[in-house]
Amino acid sequence: MSMTIKSVTVFCGSRSGHDPQWEALARQCGAELARRDLALVFGGGCNGLMGAIAQAVMDGGGKTTGVIPESLLAFEPAKEGLTELFVVDSMHTRKFIMSERADAFLILPGGIGTFEEFFEIWTWHQIGLHNKPMVLLNGHGYYTPLLEFLDRGVQQGFIRSEHHCHLRIASTVDEAFTMLLEPCAEA
Repeated sequence: MSMTIKSVTVFCGSRSGHDPQWEALARQCGAELARRDLALVFGGGCNGLMGAIAQAVMDGGGKTTGVIPESLLAFEPAKEGLTELFVVDSMHTRKFIMSERADAFLILPGGIGTFEEFFEIWTWHQIGLHNKPMVLLNGHGYYTPLLEFLDRGVQQGFIRSEHHCHLRIASTVDEAFTMLLEPCAEA
C-alpha cells in the first residue's frame, strides 16, 4: 500500500517549555513542512509549540489548517493568518477533523493534551481506523522515559509488539521526515 503524503497533523504543546530548544525544534519542523510542500494540520492555537510550528510553516509559504474548540478560545486565541481555521464544538470533533485531514501524524513534545492526542491516534491505528504513518519525534530525549515505559508494557504483555512497532521513533527532524514519507509496513 502506497500513500502520497500531502498533509501532516502535528500534535504538540500549547506551551513552549522552559528551554528554547523546544520552540527551535517546532520551528525546524514547520520550516521542513513548508519546504516539502506538506500542509500543516494542528490544534489552531497561537501559543507554545503550536504557534511556533504554524508560524514557521506560514513564514515558508506553506498551508496551515487550525482546528480549535470554541471553549478553548477563552484561554488561548487562535493563530491568525492561517489558510483555514475551524472553530468546533468539542475536543472530540477537533481530533476527528485533525485525523480526517491527516495523511500522517507527527508528535512533538507537549503535555497532557499532546499525550492524550498521541495515544488516541495510536489506539485508532491499533483497532484499524487508519493506517497512516505515525512518528514520535524524541528530540533532545524528551520522550525517552515514556518510550522505556512503553517497552515495559510490551515486556509485561500489555502491549502487543506489533502494535508497538506501528509507532516510528525519530531522534532528529530529518529522521522524522524520512519516516513520515516512507510507506507503512503491513502488520
